[in-house]
Amino acid sequence: MNKRNTEWTKKAKDISTDLHNEITIKNEEWHIFRNNPQRRSAELLTAAIVQLLRNGSNKEVLEKIELSLRWLKNEIKDPGCSGH
Repeated sequence: MNKRNTEWTKKAKDISTDLHNEITIKNEEWHIFRNNPQRRSAELLTAAIVQLLRNGSNKEVLEKIELSLRWLKNEIKDPGCSGH
């Protein structure tokens, strides 16, 4: 975990978590949105924001942002469910 000089308010942390929870693709939506690059990218970006505000590691934040960019560039697709 990185110590940053920026201290975020509880409200900012809660709002970012609420946004991430709202954007995250739920199990019942998975087959609808699993290959939607905008949805997948937004999910990863909100996760990165939550990590930043909760002092997550720079490595984890950057990985989420880079993966988000790959989704937007259509460089990756979901491999699908192994049971289908």
